[in-house]
Amino acid sequence: MPQDDPRPSGAGVLSLVGTPIGNLGDLSGRVRDTLAAADVVLCEDTRVTGRLLSAMGLRRPLERCDENVIASRVPAVLERLSSGQRVAFASDAGMPTVSDPGRRLVDAALDAGLPVEVVPGPSAVTCAVAASGLDCSHFFFEGFLPRKAGARRERLDLLARVPGAVVLYESPHRVAATLASVAEAMPGRRVALVRELTKLHEECLRGTAAELSATVAEAEAQGRPVRGECVVVVESPAADAPAPEAEAAPEPRALASGLLARGMSPSAAAKEVARRCGLARSAAYDLVVSLRA
Repeated sequence: MPQDDPRPSGAGVLSLVGTPIGNLGDLSGRVRDTLAAADVVLCEDTRVTGRLLSAMGLRRPLERCDENVIASRVPAVLERLSSGQRVAFASDAGMPTVSDPGRRLVDAALDAGLPVEVVPGPSAVTCAVAASGLDCSHFFFEGFLPRKAGARRERLDLLARVPGAVVLYESPHRVAATLASVAEAMPGRRVALVRELTKLHEECLRGTAAELSATVAEAEAQGRPVRGECVVVVESPAADAPAPEAEAAPEPRALASGLLARGMSPSAAAKEVARRCGLARSAAYDLVVSLRA
């Protein structure tokens, strides 16, 4: 055990390992040492992480632990940690739990009093903020917006009230539509579209959302579609912009019905209803369950 290892003797540790988002040169020595010492490496896709280990000359046991199965893996992971094993968790790219799986493992381990450590690596959020050149002294990370246009616009209307920059993730296939929605919800604000971060063809396009949406649409029409995962950074509202009117709390039953109709799980819907309507989580969950009965 390293001298600076804070674990009690015989205790295991859950290591959240940040992995490259495109450039293998960003691998740190600590990432390699952590993965080499792991008794098991949990990951989203064993093929992706297997190639990463191979690039480092490592062979470690791999177990799939994506969003579909992570809840079922929790008891076994806690048992491993309790028995003194080192468990590493790596998402396909970037930091676990940041629009990626991992939160449930961290939450359960901490609740059980078991050690969790972070082994930092690249993150598309911070890389895009730095690359954008926009004022991001305060920013809100949203991640992926809803896919349906109505739900996407509803969410953007809320984000327009954030007193800081907004950072979005988007796929290349939907980025033009998302930029068009941003243009409607936040007209006039400067936007940076950052793609292929840390890779050979890294690019940052800047303009208004409407301008960038038109640029992307024109490129697609000419057979030059956007490639690579995209990050959209929307600048902060102007300091002298009029403050938006406070939004009235939605009616809980109507909100819960709408969330369920969009396919949101009961637990997630209850959490959103509790947050937006000021209800206790238990009351919100009872309401959601009654609507599903």
